[in-house]
Amino acid sequence: MTKMNYSVDPAGFYGKYGGAFIPEMLHSNISRLQHTYLDIINAESFQKAFNALLRDYVGRPTPLYKAKRLSEKYNINIYLKREDLCHTGAHKINNTIGQILLAKELKKTRIIAETGAGQHGVATATVCALMGIECIVYMGEVDIERQAPNVARMKLLGAEVRAAKSGSRTLKDATNEAIRDWIDNPVDTHYIIGSVVGPHPYPDMVTRFQSVISQEIRYQLIDKTGKAYPDHLIACVGGGSNAAGAMYHFLDEENCNLILVEAAGKGINSGHTAATSAKGSKGIIHGSMTMLMQDQEGQIIEPYSISAGLDYPGIGPLHAHLIESGRAEVHSATDQEALDAVYALSKLEGIIPALETAHALAILEHRKFKPEENVIINLSGRGDKDLSTYINHMDNGE
Repeated sequence: MTKMNYSVDPAGFYGKYGGAFIPEMLHSNISRLQHTYLDIINAESFQKAFNALLRDYVGRPTPLYKAKRLSEKYNINIYLKREDLCHTGAHKINNTIGQILLAKELKKTRIIAETGAGQHGVATATVCALMGIECIVYMGEVDIERQAPNVARMKLLGAEVRAAKSGSRTLKDATNEAIRDWIDNPVDTHYIIGSVVGPHPYPDMVTRFQSVISQEIRYQLIDKTGKAYPDHLIACVGGGSNAAGAMYHFLDEENCNLILVEAAGKGINSGHTAATSAKGSKGIIHGSMTMLMQDQEGQIIEPYSISAGLDYPGIGPLHAHLIESGRAEVHSATDQEALDAVYALSKLEGIIPALETAHALAILEHRKFKPEENVIINLSGRGDKDLSTYINHMDNGE
């Protein structure tokens, strides 16, 4: 039996997903990245600078926390990887630190980014302030309204926030606007993509920067349990950078079960969902072949989720490959299930999670585990940005 390969191939594919389907105007930039990114990020000087910033600026390593009361509730051993304790409040900063160092190596003087929940936008604005580089963040008009605290943070950090007013005015449309900007400004601009989506080499590059999460999990778990891998590893997935980073060092560990949790929105069959694996098919979005929600003519079906960070019609090509190959389980959680998980974690552990993370937590109500098993949930972000949503739903008695 041939062993399945979960690494990207030289052409940028994970199985049949990935690649670089790009307009001619972007060919020079993408080609340069493809031919140089590994040499740049593997260089000793780059790694030294990257790891120093992760330690001294981001605050790594983040703890692997045994959630005692949550474990008692579900009669299993639950560990939370505390990415919510990173500087800026989410895992996104791991990638932006790496990409700003890469941009400096490439002599770029202007940074653009897209953001949904705003965490990637804040993380990008943060590293641009740190390095003194111009920063423009594209954000859907709807997301600007529902993620006002993060918009304020980006502006405070010196970034210009530009509203995407087309389509559903959410993450997909912000990404479209950022790509248009890059086409117009190919020489001086680097596009810091926030997830494991887009043309090769972005999915692999972002995964490598985020893989510090699984690298830490491995040695932290050995220290706590004597085992180098968990029985189950759970992460939410929209584009999927937190999942890719948390799972990277366990992809070939067959005894570690991988569980991805998508946003079901108001229900998978409600017409208001972002559950790509359930409702999607193979197609191209933002320069990559992957699974996406589309109609019979190939037009994007607008996704919906209460969570701005999961409100995307596709998933990363790595995740599409993990799901199709059977390496990863995939589940979904509705808006209400995610909200219930927020309230449960807050009251049981004194930790208020982001709405995105809450989808991963919600699976505990439905997926049964054995009492002796070790389950790790990647707590990808904190809930400060979502407090108005939580308060509104509490006030409405939901």
